[in-house]
Parts: sequence; structure tokens; C-alpha cells
Amino acid sequence: MSNSFKMVAKTLFGFEEVLERELRNLGAEKVTAGNRMVSFYGDTGFMYKANLCLRTAIKILKPITSKRIRDEKDLYNFIQSIDWSGYLNTEDTFAIHATVNSTLFNHSQFIALKTKDAIVDKFRDETGERPSVDLDYPDLSIDVHIQQDLCTVSLDSSGGSLHHRGYRTATNIAPINEVLAAGLLLLSGWDGQCDFLDPMCGSGTMAIEAAMIACNIPANLNRKEFAFEKWLDWDMDLFEKIEESCLKKTRDFHHSIIGFDKEYSAVRKANINIENANLTDFITIKEADFFESEKQVEGPLHMVFNPPYDERLEINIEEFYSQIGDTLKKNYPGTNAWFITGNLEALKHVGLRPSRKIKIFNGKLESRLVKYEMYAGSKRTKFQQK
Repeated sequence: MSNSFKMVAKTLFGFEEVLERELRNLGAEKVTAGNRMVSFYGDTGFMYKANLCLRTAIKILKPITSKRIRDEKDLYNFIQSIDWSGYLNTEDTFAIHATVNSTLFNHSQFIALKTKDAIVDKFRDETGERPSVDLDYPDLSIDVHIQQDLCTVSLDSSGGSLHHRGYRTATNIAPINEVLAAGLLLLSGWDGQCDFLDPMCGSGTMAIEAAMIACNIPANLNRKEFAFEKWLDWDMDLFEKIEESCLKKTRDFHHSIIGFDKEYSAVRKANINIENANLTDFITIKEADFFESEKQVEGPLHMVFNPPYDERLEINIEEFYSQIGDTLKKNYPGTNAWFITGNLEALKHVGLRPSRKIKIFNGKLESRLVKYEMYAGSKRTKFQQK
């Protein structure tokens, strides 16, 4: 890959290995997983491709320089030493996002302000004019990260978080993050080779992400804009070529993807989002109560869902999770059932032994992704047949 440069893909805790695998499959070079991030190398075309295709990335950053600093004066001088004219004109707007993990600096907003001052002062000294700050729709998003005394300055090629796919216009209370949904599906091993069910589908995010994985549709195909489209070196022809190439790699899907929700309003919103994603041919949403349902397909079924687990909701958590276990055990033979919960006590009431537990975070809430293998017949019989 010619003209390669280093990039950093940020992700959620627990998805580092999944994102690493995604990047390798896309063709990235020198892929290295870290804490909530994966570093890799690629060219400009690959940067476009990563933003378009990665399902578990939140942002793609392009580091431009780094230096060890000891105080705010060091920071100011370091930022001023960068040739910003290659990235920004005086009539452009910019925004700065700073993160700090250091005993030398303890306030990210202060770091962002000092960075802004250094950039503005440099332009004013050299040209007599200065670019403006626009926090909402900047022409250039700048990321400043300080780890102890190491300051890294990057360009944010994504802009808004990549979980904003562009298809979800109708939502319910506390909808699941699209990156989280895709990560759960990939951790569960979903590959589109059997039927799929989300029995508590809400606004349809899990079903939509499942369909996009099954058909190998680029995750952010419906997104309206990426930050790199405002960069001075933006190459529209290259991006369109990359997008066309990715679309040629979509595949057929010969199974069913079904979502249940007992609320009509949720079903309506899910169908709006599915239509926005152009996936109505692949997904069926039904107004149904999971606890009164049974398996509707022959052969293996893959189930991934996000049940309520907040004590503030008007449900009896103990009874609700007991019903999940009873429904799976009685009505869903031949099913691999996965769900996420942030209520670890609730899991004790399912009444089934999970075959896997994976630690993840839903926002700041420590959660578990659990798997229950529901055999057709008894588990003893299943193993005797092997």
C-alpha cells in the first residue's frame, strides 16, 4: 500500500479484537490493538474505506505529530510549530477535542483552549487574519490527546461518531448504540448463515445491523457526511471509486431476519428505520410478545437482543428475567440466544447456565454479553449423538 500513514480507530471497551479483525479483513497494515483503540497503517483511500466500512469503530483519527511536553508553554509552542496551512485556511472553521490522562495536566477544556489560542495566534501573526471556531459544523476537527507527557495531535477524519449511521430517524427510549449493536453481533459470531431473531427489537437497530453484516453492506453507507469531505486534499473521485468497489462485495442472504416488539409504536419506528436503510426486503418486524412466542423456523436460529435491565422501569426484573429463561427453554430449541444486560443480579433469575459471559460496557455501565445454547432435545442427547 503506497503512501501509507498511521491511523487510529477508536472503539468501545471489549471490541478491540473485533475491530482488529475487521481492519485485517479490510486490508490494513501493521494492525495493533490497544485500550479502546486499534492502530493501523493505510493510504488515503483506505482511510475513506475504513470510515465507510468499519462496524465497530467510533472514529478514525489521522495523527500528524506528537511531542513530549511538560507545561502549558510547551503545549502552546508545540502547537505553533505545526504548519497548519496544509490543513486549514483563514476562512475555514475548526474545532478541537481534547482528552487528558496525565498528572501534569488535569483539564481537557483548558488544553483545547490553549490549542485554539496557539492556532489562532499563528495565523494572525503570519497573515493578519484567523480562522474561526465552529463546534457544530467545523471544516477541520482536531483531536489532542495527552498521555502523561506525550501530546499527540490528530485530524479527526470521521467528524461525528461513526455510530451515527444515517438510517435511524425514529427512536424509542434509550435506543442501543449502533456500534454497540454491531459489536455484540460480531462477538456472538453472527455471519448471516442462518435465521436471525431479535425478540425485543425496539427501533430495529439490532436487526438492521444484522442485515448489513449478513449482506456485507458497508456500515456507514447511509451516513450523510464524513469530516474528511471538508479537508483541503478531499478526493471525491477516489471516494466514489472506493464506495463502488465496496458495494460490489455485497452478498445475497437466503435466510430470515425477524424482530418482535409488543408495542405498536416501536414496530412503526423500526419499519421507518428499516426503510431508511433500504433493507425492507431482508427484515420483517412483528408486533408480538416474546414470552408468548415460539420458534418459527426450522434449523438453527441465532438470537441477539437487548432486554430492559433498569430497575427504574415499570417491570419486575426478577420475574422478567425468569420469563426470558422459561421462554427460551420451552419454545426455542436449536437456538443460540445472546443478550446484553447491565443488571448482573438479574442474570441469576434466568434459570439457565450461560455457556459464555463477555464483559463489555454500555456507555459507562459495566455489562455482560451472555450466551445460552438451547439444544433441540436434551443437552445429554446432543452430546451422545456426537
